[in-house]
Amino acid sequence: MQKAQFIELIQKHGDYATKVQAENALNAFTSSISEALTSKEDVSLVGFGSFVSVLQKGKSGKVPGTDKTYTTQDKMVPKFKAGKGLKDRVAEGK
Repeated sequence: MQKAQFIELIQKHGDYATKVQAENALNAFTSSISEALTSKEDVSLVGFGSFVSVLQKGKSGKVPGTDKTYTTQDKMVPKFKAGKGLKDRVAEGK
């Protein structure tokens, strides 16, 4: 599903009068999640899931086919863990 299609779905389920209002709601949601994760705060939506920031350790490895090696830095990455309600709804939709 593309963003435009998702905005239409938000408009339908959220009873927004226009697509602009639905897009503003989506942008507010994504901006708020991003801001919270940047501040290293978790966002839990009961029945839906949790957005968290976790530290991903750096790693080292070898480039296949050569003798070159590489290392990566530690970094913060976003993760999403689906809640029971979301898992159950997806399972019902098989």
